Amino acid sequence: MSDVCIVCTNLSFSWPDDTPVFRNLSFTVPPGRTGLVAPNGAGKTTLLRLIAGDLTPTGGGVTVEGVLGYLPQNLPLAGDLTVAEVLGIDAALAALRAIEAGDAAEEHFTAVGDDWDVEERSRAELDRLGLGDVALDRRLHTLSGGQVVSLGLAAQLLRRPDVLLLDEPTNNLDIDARHRLYAVLEGWSGCLLVVSHDRVLLDRMDRIAELDRGEVRLFGGNFTAYEEAARTAREAAERTVRSAEQDVKREKREMQQARERADRRASNAARNLGNAGLARIVAGGLKRSAQESAGRAQQAHANRVSEAQNRLDEASRSLRDDQALTLDLPDTTVPAGRTVVAGERMQVYHGDRAVFAGDGVDLTIRGPERIALTGPNGAGKSTLLRLLQGDLDPDTGQVHRADGRVAYLSQRLDLLNLDRTVAENFAAYAPDRPPAERMNLLARFLFRGARAHLPVGVLSGGERLRATLACVLYAQPAPHLLLLDEPTNNLDLVSVGQLGSALTAYRGAFVVVSHDERFLTDIGVQRWLRLDGGQLREVPAPEHA
Repeated sequence: MSDVCIVCTNLSFSWPDDTPVFRNLSFTVPPGRTGLVAPNGAGKTTLLRLIAGDLTPTGGGVTVEGVLGYLPQNLPLAGDLTVAEVLGIDAALAALRAIEAGDAAEEHFTAVGDDWDVEERSRAELDRLGLGDVALDRRLHTLSGGQVVSLGLAAQLLRRPDVLLLDEPTNNLDIDARHRLYAVLEGWSGCLLVVSHDRVLLDRMDRIAELDRGEVRLFGGNFTAYEEAARTAREAAERTVRSAEQDVKREKREMQQARERADRRASNAARNLGNAGLARIVAGGLKRSAQESAGRAQQAHANRVSEAQNRLDEASRSLRDDQALTLDLPDTTVPAGRTVVAGERMQVYHGDRAVFAGDGVDLTIRGPERIALTGPNGAGKSTLLRLLQGDLDPDTGQVHRADGRVAYLSQRLDLLNLDRTVAENFAAYAPDRPPAERMNLLARFLFRGARAHLPVGVLSGGERLRATLACVLYAQPAPHLLLLDEPTNNLDLVSVGQLGSALTAYRGAFVVVSHDERFLTDIGVQRWLRLDGGQLREVPAPEHA
């Protein structure tokens, strides 16, 4: 393989309505593992589709060295396909079965080619990805979302690609499946380009490619090293902005002072001319000359103000939109030891099937506990959250809740009225707060000026998260228990950081369902619970978190 695996040259792309995504984008990707990061909506998935050939550029081109494998974020697979068909080995397997049965037709040998060990290789690849017990004739619709993702990756790996593109490969994977994926990619020897918001995965990369404002910049090292470089760049940009702001203020102040001096001179000159008894024509000429001189001076000051403003605008454009949330949430305080929720022998039935094992599960939450609820997909974690919230009553057992608000945040972020503005939604959650106080609080969530008066329905995913957090955390009464179901799914890395800032400031109890171990560690989880096989167990914090 050459020193360059992917080359994009003057790559341009627009949607059919002429909305531009990229203009003259040029960059190269070398061998090794490269993580591609950018805010949601920047065009990461579009870029992968252009490289994969799913989309046709409107200008420029893409060159890929070697065999290409591509795992999209949403797999276009029909549910009636078999595992063998998804893997692309069904024809070879059928030919092998025919040959083993004694049919020596030439087309069977052609179908097999040199791939006589295709079944063994397939089973080994499935086993590596945790699908060792999945039969090759099993239908896709019987698999979980995470199993389908792992199966899709196995299909790509079986092709032995030189270049592999992955779009959010861990989104639907539980913790165990994520670690199997990490292990597979750590042994990858080709060229990998992966779009992900999974920081544990990104920390296994050799370099980070940042897509920002239509440019791709490569940073050597993993995501932690990239974050440090980005933080240094942000601090330098902030210093430049502050300096430029001071320049604008100084130039405006000097322009005002020059104007005032010119007005005083003009007033004094008019009095002096009148007292001097000069002819009217001479006095008029002197006055025009003074006005022209003052006008030239005023224009010179105006030019300097304009130049200073341009420097400020340029410095502001270099700032990243990754501001952290700085919050104080005293109203959410829960005293240590106070029982917030106590559930005993909670059991739920779906028809004749019990969700939990035995007589059900017990869970008591006291004080400002920070709890992570983990476990495989389909284990009943969301059902347990609904029991704690009170949205679902147990079929047997009981749940006792202390006085105080319980807030539930789903990954759909569907709490707010989409037609109302951010400010109107906030007023509905905190009606007794004075309007000025509400606007100040919204500013802490980065909704300043006109941004606070946008309808929630037009906000980006990250903005909707911030609006939801503002309404929930400053609600009246304040929540003493937060329940969060996969809150980081579909969030970009900036939004994940802002969610982490909010939860760090929160002083009540929370239970978070998440497969993102780095996020759970960052928000100070103290208690780790695992729901598996219908049983709820307390487990130690993972060593790799």
